[in-house]
Amino acid sequence: MRGSVFYQTAELTKIVFVESAKKFEKIDPDHPSYQCVSSYKTMESYRSVWNNFFNYLKEHWNVKNCELINEEHIFHYMMYKLEYYPSKLYFAKLVSALGKLEVALNKYRYYKYNNRRDTYNFEIRKNILSYAKRLNLITCNYHNRCYHDPYKLIVNLKNPLHIIAAYIQVYGGARSEGVTLIKKNQLKGFVTDSITNHKTGIISTREKGGKIGDIYIPIWLYKNLEANIPLKINYSNYVKDIRDRCKELDMKCFSSHGFRWVFARNRVREYQRYGYSYEESLQGVSWEMKHERADITSHYLGG
Repeated sequence: MRGSVFYQTAELTKIVFVESAKKFEKIDPDHPSYQCVSSYKTMESYRSVWNNFFNYLKEHWNVKNCELINEEHIFHYMMYKLEYYPSKLYFAKLVSALGKLEVALNKYRYYKYNNRRDTYNFEIRKNILSYAKRLNLITCNYHNRCYHDPYKLIVNLKNPLHIIAAYIQVYGGARSEGVTLIKKNQLKGFVTDSITNHKTGIISTREKGGKIGDIYIPIWLYKNLEANIPLKINYSNYVKDIRDRCKELDMKCFSSHGFRWVFARNRVREYQRYGYSYEESLQGVSWEMKHERADITSHYLGG
């Protein structure tokens, strides 16, 4: 591929970014959107890594064509990054971005050469990540954002609608964008929680990257929400209410996201109480929080 670094990453972005791609489409090997990205923020993050990587190749290897990238380039780029003792989160992002680069290059060559399947394989990136963790070559930088007493904070919020929103985040793990506007058609009635076998309320939310998923909440909370539909709150006012109450109660403030941390901790414990292994609990909670990898939940727990 000819052109500047930014031109080449733009072309690869066009190949792998599909704004309207649904989750089930991205995991279906027979669908055109298989392994694509649908979040603008995620794609922007990946492309920034690609730009940095391509500039590195141009400067240190005199490689100006992204189609010439191989496993050796991946290895040396990641080892180069390790020299600066990066954080665990940054290095994990690097691994994800290079994995998506592998997907983009494979798709590009597939379309360019009349369905010829020349395969790029950057699996070595995962081995380097394991190596870096084992030898403590990356920093943890873990900062616990879990409220010590979230229920005391919630009952002291001044706006009753903020209380409902906060409880949905604590009991269901919703992001803030999932609770600032909830309409009647998002209420899905009652189901049996497959983990606890208890009856629970279910609502559908659209959150980060346009991901749609179900949130399970206690029946009493579901009925309270139902009585206040549509639930519509101003995010800035919601955060201010949380911050002001934390100050009054002499609590450290982690904004609304701290409630999601509480959910992750409590839900993993709940999985384990009902016979699931720690690894199974991490993966299950990760999916409930609209993530894919189990290690993301591990981060919420300080792992």
